Amino acid sequence: MFRSINFIVALLLMPLSSFAYADLYPYIGRTATIQEITAWDIDVRPDFKGLPKGSGSVANGMQIWEGRCASCHGTFGESNEVFTPIIGGTTKEDILSGRVAALASNKQPQKTTLMKVSSLSTLWDYIHRAMPWTAPKSLSNDEVFAVTAYILNLAEIIPEDFVLTDQNIAEVQKMMPNRNGMSMSHGLWEVNGKPDIKSVACMKDCAAQVKIKSTLPEIARNAHGNVQSQNRSFGPVRGVDTTKPASKTPVGAVNTSRQEAQNTLSSAEMSASTKLDGLSMAKKNNCLMCHGVNSKIIGPGFTEIAAKYKLDTAAEAMLIIKIKKGGAGNWGSIPMPAQTQIDEDEIKLLVNWILKEVR
Repeated sequence: MFRSINFIVALLLMPLSSFAYADLYPYIGRTATIQEITAWDIDVRPDFKGLPKGSGSVANGMQIWEGRCASCHGTFGESNEVFTPIIGGTTKEDILSGRVAALASNKQPQKTTLMKVSSLSTLWDYIHRAMPWTAPKSLSNDEVFAVTAYILNLAEIIPEDFVLTDQNIAEVQKMMPNRNGMSMSHGLWEVNGKPDIKSVACMKDCAAQVKIKSTLPEIARNAHGNVQSQNRSFGPVRGVDTTKPASKTPVGAVNTSRQEAQNTLSSAEMSASTKLDGLSMAKKNNCLMCHGVNSKIIGPGFTEIAAKYKLDTAAEAMLIIKIKKGGAGNWGSIPMPAQTQIDEDEIKLLVNWILKEVR
C-alpha cells in the first residue's frame, strides 16, 4: 500500500508540463492550463486558509437574501420547493454540544443543511462559488459574509446585530451545531489507514492495459434538451452540444473553452439578428439552466411561453416584470427567482425574442 501511495504522491508532485495525461489516455480530457488551475484554486479550507478579507452584517444579509435567495430557499431558509431546506432541526443544546441530536434520533423528517454541515468554511465557500443559482459568483466577498451571517442568525447561532468578518469567523465556527459530527473513522483520514476497497495498482505499461472511453447512448443523447446550454456559463468548463450527432473527434482533442463553445451559434441562428441576440442573452444570463427552448427543464420551455401568451397584448410588460422581480403561480409552485443582475434592455430583448422569434 505504501508503494502505491508513494507512486501517487510522486505523480501529484510532477510538473504539469512533464506528464501529459491526455497523451497517456487520449479519450479522457486534456492537460489543464495554468489559467484554468488558477480559476479553480478558490477553495476556503476548514482552518479558513484561503478566506478573503471582508465583513457582512445580519441586517445586510437579510436584504440580499430577500432579493437573491428567498425565491428558492424561502424567507426563513425553510422552503422545500426547489432545494432541501437550509434551516431547521438544530437546537440550542446542539450548539453547546456540537452534535445535532436529530441526526441520531431521526425525529427530523428531512435533514437540513445546518444539521449536516460541520465546517462554516464549507457554507461560506459554497455560497461564494455557486450562489445565487441563476447568477453564480455574482456576490461580492462582503455580500457572501452577509448572507452567511443571515443564515447563521436564522439558525439562532449568532444574534441579529452580529457582523461576521474574516477575523471572527473562526470563533463562530465553535458554535456550529454539528461541528463535532464529522466522521474520521475511515481509511482516507490517515496515510496508513485501511482502505475501503482492495485494488492492485498498475506499475508497468499501464497505458497499454487500460482503455477508457466515455460514451452516451444515442437514445439518451438529447432526452432532456441540449446539455451544453444547461451548464453554467462561468469558469473553465466545456460542454457538448447534444442536439448534434456525437463527434468522432476525442473530447480531449478539443481545445476550446466551454464558454466559447456555448456562444458558437449555427448559421441558421446567425441569419436573424433578433434571434441571435435573444438566444445569446438567454445563454449569457443562464436562462437555459431552467428553461429549454422547446422543452421544460425546471420552468416551462420558451415555445410553451410563446404559445400561452400568443394573443395576450399585455404579455410583454408582464413578462418583463416577472423576470425582473420573480414570482410563482403561473406555471406551478416552483418560483421564478428575481433576475436583478440582468440589464433591463436585455430583459426586453429576451421577452421580445421569446414572444416573437422562438419557434
